[in-house]
Amino acid sequence: MSSPTDALTTEIVGLFAAINRRYAQESEGAAATHDLTPLQAKALLAAEEPVPTRRIADRLHAEPSNVTAIIDRLQARGLVERSNDPADRRVKRVAATAAGLAVAADLRARMPFAAEPLAALTVHQRESLRELLHLVLEA
Repeated sequence: MSSPTDALTTEIVGLFAAINRRYAQESEGAAATHDLTPLQAKALLAAEEPVPTRRIADRLHAEPSNVTAIIDRLQARGLVERSNDPADRRVKRVAATAAGLAVAADLRARMPFAAEPLAALTVHQRESLRELLHLVLEA
């Protein structure tokens, strides 16, 4: 096992940071063009199809109660609407409106790297990367 201070490890950690920075800068810039926060933009993208609030919370890595305020702001701007889930009225579904879908399309167009950060990799390379990242997380 290599020392955490070796040059290769330092370079890899730096690459993770650079990827994260590039993703954040691109998504923040796209969101800002629509006067959205990055979390609001991510929630809107998650609601392009009607989904339960919980699914948006999962995508944002947040508690559903915290996502409520984000959805409230998007709804106030006419970008999403809420409805009861036909299968379970206790579940609220969120769906982008026509205006929200237009903003979501523009967000995607402005975020080619954030939308597909692994586009340059083959399926085999992605699978290998996934396996390696699981090993890192399990260590």
